[in-house]
Amino acid sequence: MRAALAASEARVATAQARASTAESELAQARAVVSTSEAMIKHLKLEIAKLRREQYGHSSERGARLIDQMELQLEELEAAATEDELGAEKAAKTTSVTGFQRRRPARKPFPEHLPRERVVIEAPTACSCCGSDRIVKMGEDVTETLEVIPRRWKVIQTVREKFTCRTCEAISQPPAPFHAIPRGWAGSNLLAMILFEKFGQHQPLNRQAERYAREGVELSLSTLADQVGACAAALAPIHALIRDHVLRAERLHGDDTTVPLLAKGGTKTARLWTYVRDDRPFAGGAPPAALFYFSRDREMTHPTRHLAGWQGILQADAYSGYNDLYRGDRDPGPASSALCWSHARRKFFELADIKEKARKKKPDHDISPVALEAIKRIDAVFDIEREINGLDAGSRLEVRQLRSRPLVDDLHEWMRSERDTMSKHNPVAKAISYMFKKDRWEAFTRFLDDGRICLTNNAAERALRGVALGRKSWLFAGSERGGDRAAFIYSLIVTAKMNDIDPQAWLADVLARLPDMTASQVPDLLPWNWAPTRQRMAA
Repeated sequence: MRAALAASEARVATAQARASTAESELAQARAVVSTSEAMIKHLKLEIAKLRREQYGHSSERGARLIDQMELQLEELEAAATEDELGAEKAAKTTSVTGFQRRRPARKPFPEHLPRERVVIEAPTACSCCGSDRIVKMGEDVTETLEVIPRRWKVIQTVREKFTCRTCEAISQPPAPFHAIPRGWAGSNLLAMILFEKFGQHQPLNRQAERYAREGVELSLSTLADQVGACAAALAPIHALIRDHVLRAERLHGDDTTVPLLAKGGTKTARLWTYVRDDRPFAGGAPPAALFYFSRDREMTHPTRHLAGWQGILQADAYSGYNDLYRGDRDPGPASSALCWSHARRKFFELADIKEKARKKKPDHDISPVALEAIKRIDAVFDIEREINGLDAGSRLEVRQLRSRPLVDDLHEWMRSERDTMSKHNPVAKAISYMFKKDRWEAFTRFLDDGRICLTNNAAERALRGVALGRKSWLFAGSERGGDRAAFIYSLIVTAKMNDIDPQAWLADVLARLPDMTASQVPDLLPWNWAPTRQRMAA
């Protein structure tokens, strides 16, 4: 009986060992699969980015696809780490070799970060023989990256009073200027409030809640007062940026929707932008963006925004710009240069194979004419990528030699294809979009002027932050609030276009502006501020 019991216990122990080993092997296999999936997704993401850098925008959804792949990569990396830890834990209870995940080499921590040295207490005797005759022969240093939560402080500026024993007069240094009149907030705090509201799309109520959790009670109305005061203080900088933008010979124009609080809900308002960016044709003027807000999309708004300006306007085919092109306009008509990205997008929608597959539409719904149109248009885009950044004369020479024959062939081909289709055919409508009225002349104006870009992407990039932040800040509370948002967007986007940290720039401007004369204010513009900052760092 005892022998049978011992044999049963031995079989149970063997089964448990096998189960434990199988569980450990399964955990390791799961870790290998998770790591492999993460590696595959990482490589696909790198390939997509490299293709995008080499060939430009392969599709209108390219940027969104990369963002989606990055999100998937985050999830896969997190899952791989969880499975790896599970495999390590299982390996400790079995004889199975633990799984080791191959990780990319980590870059050293930045040199400019301060180092806090924590020395572990040294032994007083040898751990082997117990002798106290030990001498230091070196050390190993393990670096750990840590962060200190935001710290608040109150700066007390003390002005001592002195009295004269001879005349009994009282002397005292003058009070320091605050960033805003009767202000109590420092320039760094004000810059943080502005940038988080308009640059990071964090409404003031959420900021107030976060500050309260950090031990500083600042009411919503108090923060709103600071935003309004900052807008008034920064008016000279905004005026200089506006003047700089409106002196451009060529502007990018676009608009986007923003919700505006109204009775019974919200209404759709508009945020307009006009961008000066001369870098594509090696112009010497620094880039800048100007924003405006309006309650609707009537043509009176762009007419008012660009009153007194004359030049080349790169925009879409929105009819609201038509008043700017009138021959009797004062000071003269603006020239229209239409965006080829808008035109290509209409063909792309008809030839998007992935979208058709997602909606389970048959292959015959994919238009071969639209595919051919995209190929022909992309050939022109390829030439533009090669000449981006060259001077206007070089760009014009290449366009006359290489782009014009392609555009002329495209025109003849589209005209002949449209003549064989019904006017209700979606492809015919996409072609008619380029041929309607005088649009073909506006589409092809880039062939005769090296300054003109093929697309209006500069304006769309300026509006990208607004589109991303709409869901965060919900709506503009009033028309004045929309105007204020446009005001601050002009400052933040202009700083970003000049590769300047907007928050650091705003903090420095708010700190220095009260002590400056009107003739010194241009030194604070983003394109003039960067050298000053570098000298201060040096």
